[in-house]
Amino acid sequence: MKKIYKLLSLTSLLLALLCITSCYTPNPLYGTWTDNDGNKIQFMDDGTFTASVKDSSNISTSYEGEWTTVDNVLIFTIKGDSSYSRNTEWDIRGAMLYLTWTANNTTKVLTLYHTAR
Repeated sequence: MKKIYKLLSLTSLLLALLCITSCYTPNPLYGTWTDNDGNKIQFMDDGTFTASVKDSSNISTSYEGEWTTVDNVLIFTIKGDSSYSRNTEWDIRGAMLYLTWTANNTTKVLTLYHTAR
């Protein structure tokens, strides 16, 4: 009888663990995304990001803050002297990320390649 109780307890524990771990789905944005122009965004799994984006004058500006997604909307909360949020639509096709970056009154359409996880 003790063997059956131990077996049922172990089975219940394993099923609960399997159920908890199977619910986690990694976000496809995690990792480093770059292009050939020197633009780069790195999405961390803790919800933070760093970015380096060149403006129309080819001057690179660094950004950091937090990010989140709601369906196909990517929300950047950019930290700095004055924090602000920017929303953009995003799309991943293969290993390419398409989004529109807007910051400091500059809008740039980015096509980034996934270069690291």
